[in-house]
Amino acid sequence: MLQAALYQPPSRSTMHTPGNMASFNVNDGYLEGIVRGYGLGLLTRIDYGNLCQCDNLDDVKIHLGSTAYGDFLINEPSPLHTTTIAEKCTVKMVTDFTYLRCNATEPLASFLDFITYGYMIDNVVLLITGTLHDRDISELKKKCHPLGTFPAMASIVAGQTISDLYNEVLIDTPLGPYIVSCLNEEDLNELNIEIIRNTLYKAYLEDFASYCVDTLGGASGEVMKYLLEFEADRRSINITLNSVGTELQHEDRRKLYPKMGLLYPEALEDLAEADDADQVRQAVDRVPLFRKLFTDTQYSEDKSLEDAFFEHEVKLNIASFGQPFGYGVFYSYFKLKEQEIRNIVWIAECILQDQKSEINQYIPLLS
Repeated sequence: MLQAALYQPPSRSTMHTPGNMASFNVNDGYLEGIVRGYGLGLLTRIDYGNLCQCDNLDDVKIHLGSTAYGDFLINEPSPLHTTTIAEKCTVKMVTDFTYLRCNATEPLASFLDFITYGYMIDNVVLLITGTLHDRDISELKKKCHPLGTFPAMASIVAGQTISDLYNEVLIDTPLGPYIVSCLNEEDLNELNIEIIRNTLYKAYLEDFASYCVDTLGGASGEVMKYLLEFEADRRSINITLNSVGTELQHEDRRKLYPKMGLLYPEALEDLAEADDADQVRQAVDRVPLFRKLFTDTQYSEDKSLEDAFFEHEVKLNIASFGQPFGYGVFYSYFKLKEQEIRNIVWIAECILQDQKSEINQYIPLLS
C-alpha cells in the first residue's frame, strides 16, 4: 500500500519525450528498426577489400550489386563514370530518407526535416553563385543535392536578379528564418559566398542543437548534442584555417563561429585572433580531442586534418547506434552513408586513374 501511495505516474509530457522507453516504440519504434536495418547494410571492411581488388568500374558495379545497393547500376551502360556511381549511390540514400520521412510522425518528422537543411544551405549557395555569374539555372538545379531541394526551386528561372532570388524565393524556403535574421539583400551581392554559407550554417547548427536539447531532450538531445557540437567545432577550425592570410578580419571571423561546442567560448576567442596554422593549433590545444587530432596529423604525409575529422565523425556516428530509444541513429545513418559514398567514389577514381597505390586511403565504417 505504501509503495502504491508513493508511486507517481509519469506526466504526459514525459511519456512522449523521445528516449522514454515507455512510449518511444508507439510512434517511432518501427522506423528506428528500419534505420537500424539500413545500418546493417553499410559496406564492411571485406566489401571495401573486394572493391579495392577490382580492375575496372564494371567490376565495381558487379560487386556493389551483391551488397545492399542491389542492382542500382544495372541499367547503366559501359563505360561507367564515377559521377554516375556517385549519383546512383545518392539516389539510394535519398530513397532511404524518403521512406523514413513519409512514415514519420511528429516530432521525428521535424527532426528529419532538420537533417535536410544542411543540404539545402549548399543548394542555396550554389543557386546564389549561379545567379551572380549568370550561369544556366537548369544546369545548376541538376547539381543540387536531392535531399536539399525545396518547392520554390521550381520557380527559379533564367534572368532573375539577386533581388528577385532573395525576395521571391529564398525567404519562402525552410531556411527563410535564418536568411532573414542573418543576411539582407545587399549581403548576397557583396559578401564572399563562403561567408554566406558559414553564416547560414552557424544559424542552422545553433537552431538544430536547441531543438534537440531543449525541445526533444532525453536520449535524442544527449546524443545529438555531442554530434552537433563536434560539427560546430570542426567548422570553426576550418573557417579559421581557410581564412588565415585572407582579408577576413578577426571580428568578422568571430561572427561565423557557432556558439556551441567544446571550443566555446574560450578557445573560439583564441581562434578568432589566430594568424597562422601554429596559432590555430595552440588555440585548440586546451581541448584534448583536438590536441590529439592535430598532433596525429601534424607530420603525417598519409592523413590530413580533414581525414582525421572524418574518422572521428565516423566513430561518433557508429557509437550513436548503441543508444536506443532516440533519434540520433537517424542522423548518424545518413552521415555514415555520406562517408560511404565518398569512399566508393574515391576507390572508383583510383581504379579509373590507375592509382592503386592510393586506393586504401578511404575511411572504413564497419569491421
